[in-house]
Amino acid sequence: MEKDELIKIVGADNILDDPESLSSYSRDLSFTPPRKPNLVVKPGNSDEVQKIVAWANVTRTTLIPVSSGPPHFRGDTIPITAGTIIVDLTRMNNVIRVDRRNRITIIEPGVTYKQLQPELAKAGMRLSAPLLPRQSKSVVTSLLEREPILTPKYQWTLLEPLRCLEIIWGNGVKMWTGEAGEYASMDLEQQYKKKRAAINPYGPGFVDYYRLVSGAQGTMGIVTWASVKCEILPRIHKYYFIPAKDIRELVGFTYEILKFRLGDEILLLNQTNLSSMLREKENDLKIDKKGLPPWVLVIGIAGREMLPAERVAYQEKGIADIAQRHNLQFVSSIPGIDHSRFSEALQNCSGEPYWKLEKTGGCQDIFFLTTLNNVPAFLDTIFSFTAGKVGFPVSQIGVYIQPQQQGTTCHCEFNIFYNPASSEEALKAQSFFLEASQDLSKKGAYFSRPYGIWSDLAFSKDGPTTILLKKVKNIFDSNNIMNPGKLCF
Repeated sequence: MEKDELIKIVGADNILDDPESLSSYSRDLSFTPPRKPNLVVKPGNSDEVQKIVAWANVTRTTLIPVSSGPPHFRGDTIPITAGTIIVDLTRMNNVIRVDRRNRITIIEPGVTYKQLQPELAKAGMRLSAPLLPRQSKSVVTSLLEREPILTPKYQWTLLEPLRCLEIIWGNGVKMWTGEAGEYASMDLEQQYKKKRAAINPYGPGFVDYYRLVSGAQGTMGIVTWASVKCEILPRIHKYYFIPAKDIRELVGFTYEILKFRLGDEILLLNQTNLSSMLREKENDLKIDKKGLPPWVLVIGIAGREMLPAERVAYQEKGIADIAQRHNLQFVSSIPGIDHSRFSEALQNCSGEPYWKLEKTGGCQDIFFLTTLNNVPAFLDTIFSFTAGKVGFPVSQIGVYIQPQQQGTTCHCEFNIFYNPASSEEALKAQSFFLEASQDLSKKGAYFSRPYGIWSDLAFSKDGPTTILLKKVKNIFDSNNIMNPGKLCF
């Protein structure tokens, strides 16, 4: 019966109920127990999404929105309750507008980084992206989930570069947020003719509604388009490296270049991750990490339309002077890695297979927010305490540190590489993941994007916020149809 009703909305070709398809949505690469959905429905526009949500409220059917293609890693799209329907938004993959004058693009949730970046390049623009996103990664999902971008000096909030949204709330109400919502009596084309380009993300009114779906894992509603701020393509773009034996050598230096807004991309990688993410051009093999320094700070310097050479030159001079004061090397290459090779990797999506899976076939991430000066203590917890307690090999732990919001905070990420075909290794990786998550939480790690077991670790420490979020959830999704069981719901 439910299939017949949904066919009326999206058509029979856009309903999946065969065992193979349902099985593919029932599991991911996390340690979340699998569960099959009842159906997969693929809407083609926001009106169809709104009708699906309205139908779900009448029938009390739970929905889970999915925008990215596989592989998935975090368990947030796996059903917890029986009878769940997956709302797969990958058909909604239109780039609605590319606005060079205002440096804005408006996109649907099925648009991926691989699709969008070439379209923006035609207009002389690019999007600040996370580190080597997989080719099937939805841009809108990445931004809503606050995945860190590589350019902290252009990040005014953790939601950068997200702007306005169209949201179908869990109660079925359609809403435009930010500047678009202030002029919702006009459609997007009419707003554009009136010089309203969906730039300002705040509002409508005194509530920044776009924050309510940020990091919500699809528990509040479904976003059907988003406006995103873009960057001008650099005319000159160089990458430099600061190698170090210990990450503590890089902390003071990194704070100083962030203070003076020097550099564009700024990120820190350990030896394991640096060797995992780079490919040989000819034979597509990973580089050997032997000879690589234990830690590398990567700095990108971009010169755009206005005086590009001068802009690069003064930053090179400033960074080199600061490096000299900190007794660090400021170099354009390290053994096996030079500017051109790193530039090619960092400005594109990951190749296939996804870089985190190529080394061993499996990867589980632990990530949280902290401040850069506290990172060494978390590294000690992982390498000296937790890994030794569980017996997980330190050589299979990658580290990625990403300063955010002009350096006021940073994303700290540990990548646990393991072979899923080995039950012993998989169990050891799972044990390490659980132990490390708990140990890091006790040490003050802030799981701002609390997937899976991190939900209990985060919300158990903050009763008032949990109560408030439940009240907000009851306003926008009173029947609790949107991805129940996730977060504190």
